[in-house]
Amino acid sequence: MAKKTEITVEEKLRALYDLQLIDSRIDEIRNVRGELPLEVEDLEDEVAGMNTRLDKLKDELEVFEEDIKGKKNLIEEAKSLIKKYTAQQDNVRNNREYNSLSKEIEFQELEIQLADKHIKEFKAQIEQKKAVIDETKERLKEREEHLKHKQNELDEILAETEKEEKALMKESDSYEKKIEDRLVKAYHRIRTNVKNGLAVVPVERGASGGSFFTIPPQVQMEIASRKKIITDEHSGRILVDPELASEEKEKMDKLFDKVK
Repeated sequence: MAKKTEITVEEKLRALYDLQLIDSRIDEIRNVRGELPLEVEDLEDEVAGMNTRLDKLKDELEVFEEDIKGKKNLIEEAKSLIKKYTAQQDNVRNNREYNSLSKEIEFQELEIQLADKHIKEFKAQIEQKKAVIDETKERLKEREEHLKHKQNELDEILAETEKEEKALMKESDSYEKKIEDRLVKAYHRIRTNVKNGLAVVPVERGASGGSFFTIPPQVQMEIASRKKIITDEHSGRILVDPELASEEKEKMDKLFDKVK
């Protein structure tokens, strides 16, 4: 099996800075989307929750309607029994039977009064539920319109950037393969710990890119010699000289134009 060709420190630095430029471009694309994917997800959850609530309210309405139907049937049965007992009173043999039937009639009349009371309560509950349903439907319509607007916004951004992002992620993987695992791991570790995910930065005006800490002239000369990988003692970032950074940026800008 052929041994992998050893690359120079300069080639490693170029590959690392290229990788940084690619990953930074991916970061920019994702920043354009910002919180939109999460906003859309939250709105979808909210709409789903409101639809579930509406279904529950409608089920409760049906229960009340069934309860009213049951009470109306009970009233009809009670009226029928009253009619029956009243007719029986005409044929009683004694006061005891008459009084017994009177009590039955009185009981059925109370049952009718109680059923009427329950029907009124159920109807009041139905009115309350209908008001909540109308309010929920109005709110749901507003949230669905907002979701549609946000989804369209996200779809537009995805349509513009998804192809480029996928192509750049492929390039990022490809550039990682050019660098030894130890350096790739260090790069990702630094990227996680520093602001804006910048793990590899050029020296700018005698300081580490994005920093105010001056780099001693001797160290700047070492960085420019490209003989070893040097990190900023304050931020831990890998440092490259401005000329190398400029050359790689020009190269990467051409790549970005190609994958758009």
